[in-house]
Amino acid sequence: MNGTTGTTNTAGTADGTVVVVGAGPTGLLLAGDLAAAGVPVTLVEKRAHGISNLSRAMVVHARTLEQLDARGLADELEARGEPLGKLRLFERLSLDLARLPSRFRHVLVLAQYEVERVLERRAVDAGVRFSYETEVAGLTQDADGVTLQLHGPGGESSTLRATYVVGADGLRSGVRQAIGLPFPGRSVIRSLVLADVRLAEPPETLLAVNAAGDSFAFIAPFADGYHRVIGWDRRRDVPDSAPLDLDEVKGIVRQALGRDFGMHDARWMSRFHSDERQAPAYRVGRVFLAGDAAHVHSPAGGQGMNTGLQDAANLSWKLAAAVNGTAPEGLLDTYQAERHPVGKAVLRSSGGLVRLAMAKRPWTRAARAAVATVVNTVPVVRAKAVGQVTGVGIAYPAPKGAHRLVGRRVPDVALKEGRLYEALRAGEFVLISPADAGHATGRAVPAHWASDRRTTVLVRPDGYVAWAAEDAAAGAVREALAQHAL
Repeated sequence: MNGTTGTTNTAGTADGTVVVVGAGPTGLLLAGDLAAAGVPVTLVEKRAHGISNLSRAMVVHARTLEQLDARGLADELEARGEPLGKLRLFERLSLDLARLPSRFRHVLVLAQYEVERVLERRAVDAGVRFSYETEVAGLTQDADGVTLQLHGPGGESSTLRATYVVGADGLRSGVRQAIGLPFPGRSVIRSLVLADVRLAEPPETLLAVNAAGDSFAFIAPFADGYHRVIGWDRRRDVPDSAPLDLDEVKGIVRQALGRDFGMHDARWMSRFHSDERQAPAYRVGRVFLAGDAAHVHSPAGGQGMNTGLQDAANLSWKLAAAVNGTAPEGLLDTYQAERHPVGKAVLRSSGGLVRLAMAKRPWTRAARAAVATVVNTVPVVRAKAVGQVTGVGIAYPAPKGAHRLVGRRVPDVALKEGRLYEALRAGEFVLISPADAGHATGRAVPAHWASDRRTTVLVRPDGYVAWAAEDAAAGAVREALAQHAL
């Protein structure tokens, strides 16, 4: 699945094209969405073509599964992964997902490369043009578009013209640097270790995670019989380049989890450090940032890849509308307004989890115990924690006076025509009306409640409510469609 490779020397018009930089999960989903909407897309990636098994993400949360369901991909990934009904964040704190208001009442244990495979296949099938072994050397913007300066496989220079550019190129984003945005923050954990190993005696639980003393360890299975191990020893602060052997990994796991499970046959080991950083803006002119190019945070809660994929789902339909000439004024600005606060919240929550998990002093351990008690015993707090980690609780700002549903995620509600997330596969707005209503829908996909509900709801392509009203008159529906779904 190589797609079309090579770069194009074009210094003229942008012609409604979008360049996405970075072929990780965020870039692949975004590029696939745009191409499916009829937008010409080039995906630029500095690595050679291939799906790496060295990626760190190991879980797919419910909200991300919903977004993948809206693209017809979730069931395939569900078959490849292992569902986990409880998410244990640290000792004494376990989040039960059985009551999630979602089709997916679990977290899916699945390696990032499996997600990348299906997203790449979809992008290729949709017609995305791929340019591998190509790096962004700089860019300039004008009133009509963006010109990218590129270095290709043999070091040759070329330019590529686009109407919009999205940097989904990770922590060291060349796009972010080219538009001059800082990436403030700091490294919060140094010398984390990663290893892919076989286990003589796998853990009893699908995910094994715990912190004890100065050590933390996490173990999750791959589908091929190997396990991913992530560990940290607070006392061993060494550079990422320091040698790593299996004995060190075993020692960390034994301290954190009580035994090393007979670890052997490591096929890969590495060190890395965990940063907490966020760009102050996700948009500069015609250039946008998404995923790790916009925000990075600790691996606690497994929210990294998931947050990036949800960035892409938020931005893709807005860019497609802008390119196709159907975007209301200011639509592209809502990407910053909606996703930057989410990134900030994820930094705060994942960072807090790390600090609580690694609590060492008596008063910080007492604080951890108190947090666990509150979350475990207070339903409102527990629901908020589950919603934050899984993404189903994320909501976007609504205009003053708007219906209470505006900005909120819509679950996979039952419709006369089937399921909502099947209707969203068209990539358009969905207008859900009372069963006896005959509203004109314009470009929106028409749908009707399977129940006797009287609320009319206009659902955005990313599954959030754009507009809603009770017992809406035909004129109000027409006005809402004209405003949101041109």
